[in-house]
Amino acid sequence: MTDQTRPIALFDMQAQQALIRPELDRRIAHVLSSGRFINGPEVAELEQRLAEFAGCAHAVGVSSGTDALQIAMMAEGIGRGDAVFLPAFTYTATAEVPLVLGATPVFVDVDPETFNIDLADLERRIELVIKEGKLKPRAIVGVDLFGLPADWPALNAIAKKHGMVTVDDAAQAFGAFLHGKSLGCHADVTTLSFYPTKTLGCYGDGGAMLTESAEKAELYRSLRTHGEGGGRYEVLRTGMNGRLDTLQAAILLCKMDLFAQELKDRAKVAAWYGARLTGKVALQRVPNEAQSAWGLYTIRCTDADQRARVQAALKAESIPFGVYYPKPLHHQPAYQGAHAAGLSAAPALTVSEALCHQVMSLPMHPYLTEAEVERVCAAVLGAL
Repeated sequence: MTDQTRPIALFDMQAQQALIRPELDRRIAHVLSSGRFINGPEVAELEQRLAEFAGCAHAVGVSSGTDALQIAMMAEGIGRGDAVFLPAFTYTATAEVPLVLGATPVFVDVDPETFNIDLADLERRIELVIKEGKLKPRAIVGVDLFGLPADWPALNAIAKKHGMVTVDDAAQAFGAFLHGKSLGCHADVTTLSFYPTKTLGCYGDGGAMLTESAEKAELYRSLRTHGEGGGRYEVLRTGMNGRLDTLQAAILLCKMDLFAQELKDRAKVAAWYGARLTGKVALQRVPNEAQSAWGLYTIRCTDADQRARVQAALKAESIPFGVYYPKPLHHQPAYQGAHAAGLSAAPALTVSEALCHQVMSLPMHPYLTEAEVERVCAAVLGAL
């Protein structure tokens, strides 16, 4: 089978697994033999390696990226009467967590070129919330969409101005850099997802939290384990069951051995795409100060009809694709009420609404060959 005939995967976990299978088997067997399935030594080992990679002081393993967001907000006491500002164009978990805690998500439009949170629109909506006086601005959740870091210096400045905390939802972006510094220390807390298709993914659910604060790391560990204190049956606060399984930590440790090289290979694949597609179709713009982790490679068509033609061309060649995301959060039935309650006269979220009809993601993983990228691009360009 050649690069011209081999099936192309949107996310290829089998090629990666083949490289680490002996170490996977060894690590998993060790956990099975030890019987330490909860908070085994592999969890602490993984936390140390994550912190070292990100260049931050502390990492705390948790059960998912969603739980990482929830623990981060619980640690800040965010709840009823609080406003949490977040992009309208992202995955549902970012909006779900504030609502679970009783807070109100305030949706913000995104930049038409980077697809990340629009700074001007963010400031406008903060001022509107303050003017209406129904909610207290408490947090900004910036999402590093598709692997591209948000503008964290600007987001931190806005948060400081209004006395808010910053939460970096880096679920798609572990391994990205901003101003030469890895994501993990740019916000007050950084949350990671280890869902299988992420840049660093396990074989189930998993996540982590990164922080420079020893005090916050201790609090996160308490909250992830039912609010425990000095012992298992001392409960200091209301927490949750949000621990990272030892088996998943063992799997992630195997994958960490490949991670740095996989990030380089993702960047190489993105460069191949860029060389063929730049000027032919709109691409996510990567500012000079940013280095994307390329969790997804996303193009922006001119309209829904053009996207449909590209999708049909890819299907004809048996090439997979994804649409992230087909509906903005403020149009989701579960969040429409919160959107209406957040601001009585909220400005339109026009870019987020447009992107949902225009974007689509092409195959992106470290094991794509240049010939396979050429096949994908030929199908895309033939349909434009």
